[in-house]
Amino acid sequence: MQNYHVIGLMSGTSLDGVDLAYCKFIFKNNSWEYQIIHAKCIQYDQLWKKKLANAENENALAISMLDVELGKYFAILINNFIEENNINAVDFIASHGHTIFHQPEHNLTLQIGSCASISANTGISTVCDFRTMDVSMGGQGAPLVPIGDRDLFSNFDFCLNIGGIANVSFNLNGERLAYDICPANMMLNYYLPDKHMMFDHSGVIARSGSCNSDLLAELNMLAYYNQEPPKSLGKEWVLANIYTLVSKFKLNNQDILATLVEHIAMQIAKSCRNTSKNPKVLITGGGAYHHYLIERINFHTSAQIIIPAAELIEFKEALIFAFLGVLRMRNENNCLASVTGAKKDNCGGAVYFANQK
Repeated sequence: MQNYHVIGLMSGTSLDGVDLAYCKFIFKNNSWEYQIIHAKCIQYDQLWKKKLANAENENALAISMLDVELGKYFAILINNFIEENNINAVDFIASHGHTIFHQPEHNLTLQIGSCASISANTGISTVCDFRTMDVSMGGQGAPLVPIGDRDLFSNFDFCLNIGGIANVSFNLNGERLAYDICPANMMLNYYLPDKHMMFDHSGVIARSGSCNSDLLAELNMLAYYNQEPPKSLGKEWVLANIYTLVSKFKLNNQDILATLVEHIAMQIAKSCRNTSKNPKVLITGGGAYHHYLIERINFHTSAQIIIPAAELIEFKEALIFAFLGVLRMRNENNCLASVTGAKKDNCGGAVYFANQK
């Protein structure tokens, strides 16, 4: 039996905050068990939101400086997290960082939040840069979570995460498949009528609007939705396609949100179909709290929709990035070519070892 104590760190595209999860993994009888011991989400303040939201428009020097600054900030959050929870055993940190560019068609993906800074300022070895190897091997560099879904959540037919972008993973003919379905919280938060709001609590605002059938039809006809996996989405695609399309319609925010919810629900339902009766769908991510969206997903599918406890809803991605770090430290593949389109399965991640006395 082997066990690992790891802190997983995830900063999502929706800019809702930094997720930290202190996890224990046990490998025995050729299978994995997990436990989330402590977890916390630290919200970004307005200054950090502004910096990260505008980062892709900055020059190379500014982005490089922001990389180091964010790494130091992550280290502060991790140190505070360790102290608050009296954590005395951490084998290493696994940080996804924050995505600024994701353009696999150009063999480019960039997550900032310098792991050298994290390791130096926490004194703990740190794994990061999980996507670059896969992109360099011709893959999409995303999604990365499916190997964790396969090894930790095999009792579900579909693992659906509704975060900034909705993505799904599942087994088909003995092979793990996964892809980004559509933008989700990223665009729902963008169209909130009050920019001081963090999110549409329970989907109350979206529920008050009316779905615009013309906009819905055009959204559902976007070319991405007819592409075969592997495929992935980035912020650039949302800016160029969703926001540009919505701007052509003179709608109030409530009607935009109602239409986007219907669009997301339809795309999710289309992605969670298989030949078995009543497939089980595990839903995690912030979208699990959007009651109106969950209602619309239920409307469009006969699958069993399973909403787990809040801890797993909110910290499953941080848990799985901690797990990817474990696989990296074991020199085992942590990225599946079947979901990314890379030449072969690969072991991604750069490791910064803390200085040993």
